[in-house]
Amino acid sequence: MQDKLERWLGTLFGLVFVALSGVVAVETVVRKVFNFSLQGADELGGYALAVGATLAFSMALLGRTHIRVDVFHGRLPRWLQTGLNWFAAVGLAVFALLLAWLARYVLTDSLEYNSVAQTPWATPLWWPQTAWLAGLVVFALIATVFAARATVLLLRGQTTLLNREFGPRSTKDEVDEELEDLQARATGTTA
Repeated sequence: MQDKLERWLGTLFGLVFVALSGVVAVETVVRKVFNFSLQGADELGGYALAVGATLAFSMALLGRTHIRVDVFHGRLPRWLQTGLNWFAAVGLAVFALLLAWLARYVLTDSLEYNSVAQTPWATPLWWPQTAWLAGLVVFALIATVFAARATVLLLRGQTTLLNREFGPRSTKDEVDEELEDLQARATGTTA
């Protein structure tokens, strides 16, 4: 399930930026050849960045690639590592929920005031903000599920599993994953 969700989010992320690159390419050619501008590529770029960032938040969470400063983590006692890993999962969920909650107010204000972009297109801001909020809600849901899982593991005393699933990825983990990917590409199979 997690792999399918990560693949789906990655595909959506890729489609957003492939579409943006197509618009930018057309804008560049039209501007150079016909001395005419579509006057919207930069606006679409901003929207793509906002939506793409929210998708990247979720993908990084699913892939355990969010940055964590772990210089001392491996040297700490196991019980403290467990507490920090649980706190990181719960803290990220709280932060993700806060982002989604505050973004809802941004969207509500845009709807209430009929806000439009200050561009030639005058795009109603609720359009891109709805996609942005949807991405933040997906991130908040995934982070909340992960925090709940970390809490259940902590309460059950399954600290080894909690540390493996929610601790920072080690260099060995990253090398093993790269070797698996390399082997899958060499044999022509995908996960």
